[in-house]
Amino acid sequence: MNLEGTTVAMVTPFTSDDEVDEPGMRENINYLIENGVDGILTAGTTGESATITHDEQRKMIDILVDEVNGRVNTIAGAGSNSSKEALSLVKYAENAGADFALVITPYYNKPQPHGLVNHYQLMADNTDIPIIVYNVPSRTGTDIDVNTIIQVAEMDHIVAIKEANPDMDKVSMIQKELLANDLEDQFMILSGNDNLTLPMMSLGAKGVISVLANVDPSRMSRMVNEALSGDFEGAYQTHYEIYNLMKILFVESNPVPAKDALNMMGRPAGHVRMPLAPLKDESKAKLKLVLEELSLI
Repeated sequence: MNLEGTTVAMVTPFTSDDEVDEPGMRENINYLIENGVDGILTAGTTGESATITHDEQRKMIDILVDEVNGRVNTIAGAGSNSSKEALSLVKYAENAGADFALVITPYYNKPQPHGLVNHYQLMADNTDIPIIVYNVPSRTGTDIDVNTIIQVAEMDHIVAIKEANPDMDKVSMIQKELLANDLEDQFMILSGNDNLTLPMMSLGAKGVISVLANVDPSRMSRMVNEALSGDFEGAYQTHYEIYNLMKILFVESNPVPAKDALNMMGRPAGHVRMPLAPLKDESKAKLKLVLEELSLI
């Protein structure tokens, strides 16, 4: 399946008694598909992967695959700071029928570049599911460098990187090396930052794994599709139409603002799990104004 376009890093809705809200999750999946997204990711950072249990994670993967039923791409968050644990989750995603697995660079233990190569080689050698590398140094303490990315891109089953390093020159360097090594047809760059999606696409990225698309899937999908079709003037206009939303959704730690936005919109979201805390009142007021400006509430 083609990864180009807009994939939603979906929030995990919780019930008042702190269980995964399965009916709410299914409702959100259908809402997102109806509003034009190309793929849905469960159990990523925005899905509070750090505080969901592995049992919950597996259940969410099963719900996603079942409810989507082939209509868009299904991507399973399957990373860990333990390579053995990550492989177990990737295998589960594969057996559950997910289309892709998102595997973050291991966090906290800060593996060396050759350790990262070994980590992704383990996944590639032991599963057949296409794997997306997730680089988010602000969360993990590790930034996968360009040379290592190219080594990983040459592996079987490794098909893309969700790049959340905000350095645009790095995006150029990755794309330049992909072209030089004839890898651009088998490995793509996806934006990991909503506000940098348009500039990244101008440099060769093929889409986004988006937080904003939880809240405004229609406009985010429109911007990405405009850029993919070469209509950068239209994409430019849409970028600035939703720019305030891009910024306010990160006024406090993700996914706190996104969940508050969905709650204001009457969509299933619920609370965030500790140690994340509710949005401060001043942030909530600013978020409400932006949602009103976009007629989302």
